[in-house]
Amino acid sequence: MSVSRFFSRAAVILFSIGLLMSSGCSSSKPATTATERVNEGYAKAQKLYDKGDYQEAALVFESLIFTSRATALEDDVLFYLGQSYFRSGQYILSADMFTRLQQQMSSSPYARTAQFLLAKSYEKLSPNFELDQYYTNKAIEQFSLYLELYPMVDSSKIASDVETYRELLKINPKNPDYKQNYVAATARFSRIDSLRYAEKEIPVLREKLAKKIFFIAKQYVQLNKNKAAVIYYDEVIKLFPDTIYLKQALAAKIDVLIMRKKWFDAGQTLDQYVQLFPDKEREMKGVREKIKQNFKH
Repeated sequence: MSVSRFFSRAAVILFSIGLLMSSGCSSSKPATTATERVNEGYAKAQKLYDKGDYQEAALVFESLIFTSRATALEDDVLFYLGQSYFRSGQYILSADMFTRLQQQMSSSPYARTAQFLLAKSYEKLSPNFELDQYYTNKAIEQFSLYLELYPMVDSSKIASDVETYRELLKINPKNPDYKQNYVAATARFSRIDSLRYAEKEIPVLREKLAKKIFFIAKQYVQLNKNKAAVIYYDEVIKLFPDTIYLKQALAAKIDVLIMRKKWFDAGQTLDQYVQLFPDKEREMKGVREKIKQNFKH
């Protein structure tokens, strides 16, 4: 055997031994499990979220959607992904994620907050009154569902509980029951703000819907399409009697009916108007006389 061939063969043998050794070393190292990878990814995403880097956090949470299924972190991933979208202004995506959480894990501890943030996502998407009001209607629907699922409780009692356990902790700060009850009472009290927000926001959103219909009616009046205008004024009167546009719609409807010489209908609408707003009776006296005179003829 030549010297060169000997060294070539030796090199091949040494290389093979090296491969076997490296293979043995790598096989001795335990493989990362799927659960460990989810935990690592979640910790990374949560760190970004806590820093306020919501867009980057969303990217990491997104990568965990499928791998976290059927794990203890499934609802955490969905909730904080929704939160990341919401806080970065991606409201369509946040609405989708909170909806998914509600559908897949309705018993999650995040369910209540997710329902509120779902409604808020749609509220954020609600456009100027002149545009399509699909998201306005969705916001009303979801805020109403939130109030239905989590009705308002006696806030004075909860405030009293918070104060009671706060004082008891001053006396005995190490008592575990006092600590637990104080935390629970404080959490219940904080939820009242979201319920009050929902109660306050629904009328605001309904007023936007009424405003859209009212201004459509006004546009028909400007186009001399008074019959169509009456239809839209009636819609405001029927669907939005709880808004500021009820009075305006009734008054405008009376004017349009007079223009159309619908004296009987104008008189009935005037009666309805004065019944709802009796302080306007003297102001509408001249209008009533005009209707009476023409109705006789």
